[in-house]
Amino acid sequence: MDFTELASIINLNSYTKNKQGVDENGKIFTHWMEKLGYTTEVFPREHIGDHLLFTSPVVAAKKRVLLLGHLDTVFPPNTFTDFSQDDEWIYGPGVCDMKGGNVVALEALRQVKSQQGAIANIDMLLVSDEESGSDDSKHLSSKLAENYDVCLVFEAAGKDHEVVIERKGVGTFNILLEGKAAHAGNHYVDGCNANLAAAHMIIALTALTDLSEGTTVNAGKISGGIGANTISPKAEIIVETRYTQSTEKERLLAALSEICAHTAVEGVKATLSGGIQRDVMQSSNQQLALLVELEQILGYPLKTEKRGGVSDANIVSAKGVATLDGFGPFGDGDHTVNERANKASFIRRISEVSKILLSFNDTVVR
Repeated sequence: MDFTELASIINLNSYTKNKQGVDENGKIFTHWMEKLGYTTEVFPREHIGDHLLFTSPVVAAKKRVLLLGHLDTVFPPNTFTDFSQDDEWIYGPGVCDMKGGNVVALEALRQVKSQQGAIANIDMLLVSDEESGSDDSKHLSSKLAENYDVCLVFEAAGKDHEVVIERKGVGTFNILLEGKAAHAGNHYVDGCNANLAAAHMIIALTALTDLSEGTTVNAGKISGGIGANTISPKAEIIVETRYTQSTEKERLLAALSEICAHTAVEGVKATLSGGIQRDVMQSSNQQLALLVELEQILGYPLKTEKRGGVSDANIVSAKGVATLDGFGPFGDGDHTVNERANKASFIRRISEVSKILLSFNDTVVR
C-alpha cells in the first residue's frame, strides 16, 4: 500500500486549536471525497475547524450508513509533526488517532466506487474537535445520527483487530467553593476555610467510585487559598466521572448534587457546574444484529472489546443507532510522540471495510 496521501495529511499540523491546519486537512479530504461523487456540507466554525458532512444519494428501502471520524489531533505545532515509516510501522501524529482511520474509510469507499460505479446511502462525517471533548460537534453529531441506521467509527482497532462494542460515559464537573478569608493568626475562628471543605469533599467524591460496576470518580485538579497566613476564601475542584451503565450515571449526578449542597465546613458554599460530555456506549440488540450481519458478510466474526476511553461513537450510540467503533488500523502510542500504526493492519482493515460497504451498497441502481 502506498502511504503518500496519508503522509501528506500527517505532515499537516491539525491540532484542535489550530483552525487553519484543521481546515486545510478538511479541504484535502473534501477534494478526495468529491472525486468519489460526494456532496460536501460545511458547518463553519469561528474558533475551531469546520465540521464536514459528505453525503451520497439516498436510495429508498436501504439502510443508511454513517462513517464517523475526526480531523483534529492532540499535538500543538512544533511538537510532534512528521511522518516516517519502516518496514512494519508508520509513525506520526494521527497515524492511528485518527487520520489513519479516515484513510481506511476513504480507501474502502474508493473500492466501492471502483467496483460498483456509484455510492448511495453511505455518508461520512468528519468533526474538528473530538480530541478536546467534542463540546461543539456533539450537538451536530447527535442531530445527524437520527438520519442513520448504522454507524462505523474509525478510531484505532484493538491489538487483535477487535472492534469496540462499549465505551464508558464521561462527565467533567467544576466545583467552586466560597468561604471567608481571615487572618490565620489573629482571627482564625472568623474564617470559613474553603480548602478544608474541599479536602472533605474530595474524600466524599472519591468514595463514589465503584470498581465492581466500572465506575470511577477522579478529583483530578484542585486549587485554592491565598497564602499560609490566610484562611482560604476560595477553592476549586475539577472532577471527572466515568461509568458503564446509565443507572450509575444517575447515581453519580444525584450524589454530586448532594455533596455540593452540604459542605463539611459551616459557612462554605459550593457551586457545581459542568456535566456529561459523552454518555455511555452500551451494547444493544441492534448492535448485536449488526455484528451478526457483518459476520455473514466477512465470513468470520469480528472480535470485540470494551474500552474505558470515550469517542464520538458514544454520541451516536446514545441516539439508538447500531454503532461499532475501532475500524481504523491497529496502532499504539496515541497521544504520545511514539504514536504509530501497523502497515499490515491498514491492508486488513481496508479489505474488511470494503466488503462491508460493498454489501451495504449493492442494491444501488446503476
